[in-house]
Amino acid sequence: MHSDFLFIFVVTEQRFEFMSAKRTLILNKEQILQKSKRIAYQILEDNFDESHIVLVGIADRGYVFAQRLQKLLQEFAKDKEVELIKVSINKGKRSLEATTDLPVETAKNKAVIVVDDVLNSGRTLAYALGAFINVPLKKMRTAVLIDRSHHQFPVYSDFYGQKLSTILKENVEVYLEEIDEQEDAAWLA
Repeated sequence: MHSDFLFIFVVTEQRFEFMSAKRTLILNKEQILQKSKRIAYQILEDNFDESHIVLVGIADRGYVFAQRLQKLLQEFAKDKEVELIKVSINKGKRSLEATTDLPVETAKNKAVIVVDDVLNSGRTLAYALGAFINVPLKKMRTAVLIDRSHHQFPVYSDFYGQKLSTILKENVEVYLEEIDEQEDAAWLA
């Protein structure tokens, strides 16, 4: 594993204190691509008898990850139609507030995979799943790049790139070129 140091200067009572926060590389660009391909193959294996798959990407990074999975699925299985729905969740609210860029009925009677970059407590995935609660589906699965295993909700990843045991104080940062304008990487900070 590659380590980087992030230097933080803290001003307290007119003096500077030097602190360092260690960052550890979890996945590099090539590993993210490899994990993405593996997830795409797993989705195809789970849906071998389906002609239609709907990916529901959670804005922002989950949606970008879902776009990448869509491209891979279309490359690997040209006979399958793969639709993409973007779901945006207002995480500041205590009640479910999710909006989609396409009507949720688009997923009716289809296999649905909800996609995010990191699964931590499960709240975000639960909100995204809730947006489809009144739509009859063939099946619903979840796919994440990194599963942190700190579930507070009964939501688990069916497909994941990396399972990671972390302490609650640690943070997983995923960088995707399309959003962050830097090379793909996942860091533990």
